[in-house]
Amino acid sequence: MSSQDIPEENLPAEQDTHGAVGVADEKHPFADPGLPPHEHRVQDIDERAASRSERTVAMLFTLSMLATVGFIASFVTIPADKSVYIFPLGHISGLNFALGMTLGIALFAIGAGAVHWARTLMSDEEMVDERHAIEAEPEVKAKVMADFKQGAKESALGRRKLIRNTMFGALAMVPLAGVVLLRDLGPLPETKLRHTSWRKGKLLVNMNTDEPLRPSDVVVGSLTFAKPEGLEEHDEDFQQHIAKDALMIVRIQPDNIKDKRELEWSHEGIVAYSKICTHVGCPISLYEQQTHHVLCPCHQSTFDLSDGARVIFGPAGHALPQLRIGVNDEGYLEALSDFEEPVGPAFWERG
Repeated sequence: MSSQDIPEENLPAEQDTHGAVGVADEKHPFADPGLPPHEHRVQDIDERAASRSERTVAMLFTLSMLATVGFIASFVTIPADKSVYIFPLGHISGLNFALGMTLGIALFAIGAGAVHWARTLMSDEEMVDERHAIEAEPEVKAKVMADFKQGAKESALGRRKLIRNTMFGALAMVPLAGVVLLRDLGPLPETKLRHTSWRKGKLLVNMNTDEPLRPSDVVVGSLTFAKPEGLEEHDEDFQQHIAKDALMIVRIQPDNIKDKRELEWSHEGIVAYSKICTHVGCPISLYEQQTHHVLCPCHQSTFDLSDGARVIFGPAGHALPQLRIGVNDEGYLEALSDFEEPVGPAFWERG
């Protein structure tokens, strides 16, 4: 059927060389309407306006230069210990204030000048670049596949199995050299990540008072931080140990404890959990008495201490480890063992 035989209302709208409909009408509402007429800026048609914009840009760049000179002069002439009163900041370093102001003005003036230049004087005429087909022509694809097959045939990988297998083996072995180099990054952790300083009989010592804790020292609603007996701040390896040993001590009414194992590992509702978040190792310090939730301030991981310290919100991957505690003959809280699982973030060897 020729185009003369097709009713006029069924003829397609005008198409470009890629088959896209180019004229929109009622039957082809999604046709490309094209670009609207270009609207000239006042600077494009009035040379005086363009000159004003040019002077404005030059003024901003000149202001930047003057501010840079002011920065250098401030650094050279203003004493470092001189303070000035700036409302509402109060007394601040005069040198820091001068350096910050001059450098800020210098950078702002350059940016503002560049933006004003681009918006008022640089060309802003719209340009059209027609899209082309992304897929290659069938002839091109056929040639690429033929060249690939010819190259594979000429390489003799299919026939020379000894070469092929040894090549794959060499490529697989080379990265092992980089893995071996990782050994020089430091000593191996061995089992240090799995153990802490807590042992059976170690007293729980209040971090604030450095005194051993009695059950009466822990009241409902309070949050107490503890460390192992014998760990002192002046010790050379104090930071290394406290990063794993720090405890949170809270007292919860036994009836409110949901995890029965937690109740067995506590003493009269006093539970001890690792203070180290299981996400990236931040110290947990926020406790909500009514809900028994603790919050890590770094990434808002939230744990329920009344339910085995399980994660109820945030990116932490697992619950906080609990330390089994009891009371010795002298009435002090003591550890009954080390943590039964590694504290802090997970690591690939953790099983």
